[in-house]
Amino acid sequence: MLYSPLDQFEVKPLTYMTQSLAFSMTNFTLYLAMVLSMLTLYFMMIDSGNLGSTRWGVAIMAMYDTMLNLVTSQMGGTKSGYYFPLMFSMFNMMLLANLTSMMPYSFAMAAQLVAIVGLSLALWLGNLILGLSLHGSKFFSLFVPSGTPLILVPVLVLIECLSYCSRAISLGLRLSANILSGHLTMTILGSLILGTMGSSIYGFMSGIMPMTGVVAITMLEFGIAIMQAYVFSILLSGYMKDSVSLH
Repeated sequence: MLYSPLDQFEVKPLTYMTQSLAFSMTNFTLYLAMVLSMLTLYFMMIDSGNLGSTRWGVAIMAMYDTMLNLVTSQMGGTKSGYYFPLMFSMFNMMLLANLTSMMPYSFAMAAQLVAIVGLSLALWLGNLILGLSLHGSKFFSLFVPSGTPLILVPVLVLIECLSYCSRAISLGLRLSANILSGHLTMTILGSLILGTMGSSIYGFMSGIMPMTGVVAITMLEFGIAIMQAYVFSILLSGYMKDSVSLH
């Protein structure tokens, strides 16, 4: 059990090879191993060929069709096939990460600024390299809106550059803020109700009704976890559309 949020970063030796050398691991490493195992099992079930025979298979097909329609509507039918595997993989990774973070004593990857902003920065750099490789110097026409008067071009180019560069942080920061705020809300309300119900018999009776509210908020957070993964995919798909189509 974890008694402090910092316990998940504590390096714990599992076995000693020598007196000064040990094989160590953190809770975050175990979390990554769990997520990778879930992803492996998930895609093995996708390749099993029995998707339509179970409710789980129907749910996977629904997610597949949803992401395919999203990428097709953003990039068009001819270009969506190249980037759909990436979008589908990112959606599933964020979905599993958000849902796993709702488990007690788990690790909320989306709430860690270093991890999620690092992922956001890597995706932004990938979009930038993609745009430059496809269009060369014409990629910079993205920063000059069509029909702009010549006198306003320097100002608009500066604004567009700042807006484009802010995507490197805003893509992950938005997700992190939503997940972190929900977890903090559940933590604060849960601690308050626990203290109230543990004070006396009257406090225990008065805490039953607020507990139903906490349960409702927890269920809402599961929905938000799913929705934020979809919003993350929409924003990433829109950014890739700008790199591919320049508009």
